[in-house]
Amino acid sequence: MIDDLRNAPLLSRLSDEQLERIRRGAVQRRLDEGELLFTQGDAAERFYLVQSGQVRLFRLAADGSEKIIEIVSPGQTFAEALMFLQSPRYPVGAAALAPTRLIAIDAKDFAAMLRGSVDTCFVVMGSLSQRLRALIGEIDELTLHSASGRVARWLLERCPADRRELVLDVSKGVLASRLSIQPETFSRVTKQLVKDGVIEVHGARVAVLDREALSRVALD
Repeated sequence: MIDDLRNAPLLSRLSDEQLERIRRGAVQRRLDEGELLFTQGDAAERFYLVQSGQVRLFRLAADGSEKIIEIVSPGQTFAEALMFLQSPRYPVGAAALAPTRLIAIDAKDFAAMLRGSVDTCFVVMGSLSQRLRALIGEIDELTLHSASGRVARWLLERCPADRRELVLDVSKGVLASRLSIQPETFSRVTKQLVKDGVIEVHGARVAVLDREALSRVALD
């Protein structure tokens, strides 16, 4: 567990003594695919580090529809910012997208540790600030770009110039929700990209055939 804690960006600059303190108060959890970890509005007593698998963070609309806010992968933490609030509650629900192992970290004890070290507090706040900037960037992308542009930018980000192919690690429905578009819109966009000779799709595998054309679509 210590190695997993040390490799997490949020915790990577903590001392061995601090990591051991976190380990003593931590609990390991295993979730089956689709199993709920917590629901929106539950008391937030712990934050989490994903060891394997994936977790979707989502909010439910008044009509019961689900909007995926984030997909959390191994090595990433989530719900950590809530430890700075009084009587915090999770603003989203969390469920496993696949069989998942997590480390549940005692938020109250972690916050107490931060109060005992100003340097550690600034390290953690710096990490949270980077996460906030990334989320702001995602909001800009979702509001400033069309559905086609969002899909194209997502493909480019996950298939850098030195690679030609990527494998979708989530269902197309989950990915569509993450990009704030309808599943049928996602299918329409990908079919058009295939028709235009920009990409090829074989099941979960997507090959980028024309990166320049995909980059132009990403500006839409």
